[in-house]
Amino acid sequence: MLLRPVLRRLWLQAHRWTALGLGWLLALTALLGAALVVAQPLDRWAHPRLFVSVSAGSAPAAPLEPVRQRLLREFGPRTGLTLRPPRVPGDTLWVRVRGSWNGTVYLDPATGLEQGRRGEHEGAFNLLFEIHSSLLLEDTGKALLAGAALAYALLLLSGLVLWWPTRWPPSWRVELRRGLVRGLFDLHRTGGALLGLLVLVSVLSGAYMAWPPLRGFVSALAGSPPTAPPAVPKGAVEGPPATLDALVERARAVFPRQPIGYIHLPPQPTRPAQVRFRLADDPHPNGLSSVWLHPVSGKVLGTRRWNALDPGARAVAVIYPLHTGALGGSAHSVLTALTGLALGGLGVSGLWLWWRRRRR
Repeated sequence: MLLRPVLRRLWLQAHRWTALGLGWLLALTALLGAALVVAQPLDRWAHPRLFVSVSAGSAPAAPLEPVRQRLLREFGPRTGLTLRPPRVPGDTLWVRVRGSWNGTVYLDPATGLEQGRRGEHEGAFNLLFEIHSSLLLEDTGKALLAGAALAYALLLLSGLVLWWPTRWPPSWRVELRRGLVRGLFDLHRTGGALLGLLVLVSVLSGAYMAWPPLRGFVSALAGSPPTAPPAVPKGAVEGPPATLDALVERARAVFPRQPIGYIHLPPQPTRPAQVRFRLADDPHPNGLSSVWLHPVSGKVLGTRRWNALDPGARAVAVIYPLHTGALGGSAHSVLTALTGLALGGLGVSGLWLWWRRRRR
């Protein structure tokens, strides 16, 4: 593709100023994402008290209702709880708390006794994750990251146009012997051309996970309304409220012998309890198939398999493990980390090359 000088200068300006405006942000989040791949197993190794059950999975699970009652007494009746049952033998029971205190409590599943707790903003892993996912700005940061991800599409397109050779096949040679600047320039161009599509998938999948309105936009394009949980019927319910264990058993009757990903207990009695299952054909590691129950009577109010969700929500089943590296096992995790390092390297090398050119 032979560009006229004026048109090429326009592409170069678009590439340069988009990179200078948002490239540093993309590089930062990419490097943090690569660090998270390593930080998660390191966090588990450094804090066995939080993640390894003292009973080592040798005893049957204790009832869940006493755990709920104890936490509600400590944090208040209007506290939201999300329980994560053990995924493998030896795991602890995680309970995410949203109320007067925000954080996660880790318990021995065999006894229900607490082994430790960690606040929402405590620990290096939590800090890395919050910066990577929202820049510590919550919804504002997520929207900013989504915009930066879309800007990367322009960076990729403009960089590909600038790299496009006049003769094929192109030369992939990197001239390291002609000085640091030339070597970095070749690495920047060649690496961007070789890894651009892979990095684009990582960036756009991260934007899709970070900013939920994108899911609604996808569903709207497909002409499908978003999947909403069923409403809790108005009016008082006679009799004692159902225990948490009874709620779980009724949900298990809908998807028998399927592992549970999460149990959501909202703080408002007007919202249903939700049990999420990880069905065998669901690629999402936490499961997206749900059973909603009346929080008092325990009656099943609705069920939905993951492949029956609206298109925007259904896409999360693949996009989430694709972005986190959970879709293809250890090899995919390594590739995810390398992709983050590649994007960070493109951003750092591009800024350095611009600074050297400006000084000269």
